[in-house]
This record gives sequence, structure tokens and C-alpha cells, in this order.
Amino acid sequence: MRFVPTILCVALLSSVAMAADAPPPPPGIILTSSAFTDGGVIPDKHTQQSATPVSPALSWVNTPAGTASFALILHDPDAAPQKKIDDVLHWMAFNIPGTATSLPEGINDSPQLPDGTVQAKNFGGKVGFMGPGSRTVYHHYTFELFALDTKLALGPDATRADVLKAMDGHILGKGVVVGRFHRKP
Repeated sequence: MRFVPTILCVALLSSVAMAADAPPPPPGIILTSSAFTDGGVIPDKHTQQSATPVSPALSWVNTPAGTASFALILHDPDAAPQKKIDDVLHWMAFNIPGTATSLPEGINDSPQLPDGTVQAKNFGGKVGFMGPGSRTVYHHYTFELFALDTKLALGPDATRADVLKAMDGHILGKGVVVGRFHRKP
């Protein structure tokens, strides 16, 4: 019995040494916007405070190997319209080319962009970007970028549920950036 603790200590020290020699895992996708910092306030020109809100520029690094496309979902998790569990979808774009590292400011509201990106309908029933518009307290507007190992066989009529179902089992990585906003009186 006196040898068991010694054997356990040697095995534990060996596994710790092996773990220290293993390379660190690759970093995840880092999603940023030049319009606001993560957790910062989204400028008015990208919100319903403006008469014609425009999408903010987004960029990312650390794309996983094998990425065929990206999907972007912008939603307001602080909202619960009609007292339901769904939140508010502000923008959904998918089949963004896997070689892309950014989206420019002011993407037009076309269902299909020249590079193959597909934009679906937002909570307001319109294709493209719908600016943040909380009328009360600050809400957290969450931009989620998913790296996928495939393109999605969906069109602009796809719902958020359709896109999430099609993405399931194909996600290689994810990046998130959050902006805050509420309308000024």
C-alpha cells in the first residue's frame, strides 16, 4: 500500500509534464468592429437613432482551417417580444466567403450580394441590416460570426431556425462582439 501513493504521484507528475509540453490550442475567432469596442456603445449612425441606419464595419482574425463560409447573426438577447422566448433578429447573413476577413460598413439590403453572401429577413420583415433600437435601457446587441465547413443550401427566405439547423454539425469556430445601445429622448 505504501507504493500506491508513490506510483500515483509519478503518474500525475508525468501527465503534468506532458501537458506542459503540448502546444496551446489555436486561438478562437476574434471579431471586432471599427465602429465600437466590445461592450461599448454603438454609434447613432448604425442605430434607429438615425433615419437610415447603416451596418457597422466588422473584421475578424484566426479563421479555422477548412472554413468554406461564414454566417453572421446580429440579435438583441435582452428583448422578448410578445412575452415569448425569441429575441429580436437584427441581421442575418450567410454564405459569406470562407476567405473573407471583413464586412464593410453600409452593406446594401440586397438578398444576394455579388460575392455570394445571402441576407435573410430581419425581425422587421425586411432583408438586410436593421439597426439597434431599444427605447428604454441599454440593450446588448450581439454579433455572432460562425465559421462553417460548408455553404448553406438556403435562400433569403430562410428563417433563423432554418439557418441554425443547417449550421448544426458544421461549425468550426465562432467569434462574438457585443455593442450596447438605447435611444436618446
